[in-house]
Amino acid sequence: PQQRMIASVRLISKVPTLAAMAYKYSIGQAFVYPRNDLSYAANFLRMCFCVPCEEYKINPVLARAMDRIFILHADHEQNASTSTVRLAGSSGANPFACIAAGVACLWGPAHGGANEACLKMLQEINSVKRI
Repeated sequence: PQQRMIASVRLISKVPTLAAMAYKYSIGQAFVYPRNDLSYAANFLRMCFCVPCEEYKINPVLARAMDRIFILHADHEQNASTSTVRLAGSSGANPFACIAAGVACLWGPAHGGANEACLKMLQEINSVKRI
């Protein structure tokens, strides 16, 4: 049980780094390594938007908003990927295998595709004045 907890904490701590690395790769930019002196959300923003030749100034309002977005996603109750992770975990699989199962479930348009639809809607709105 203690090793499972340690593995889970390590996995959660690596998620922003992995996501930022995937994002930077997708846009053809060099990866920026995390810093230990930043919060979880601030570090994620920095890794996504910093470039090696220029330091990214973290907006505390955006970092707080990102932190809240992470909390909302973590507390998303029983969606398909959460159920998949819990089901895999109940079999005794290690935390990394459980998360891999959840990510595989997220691939489908009925689950992960919902985030893309939301982003498209926000791009169409484009301005606070149009809300």
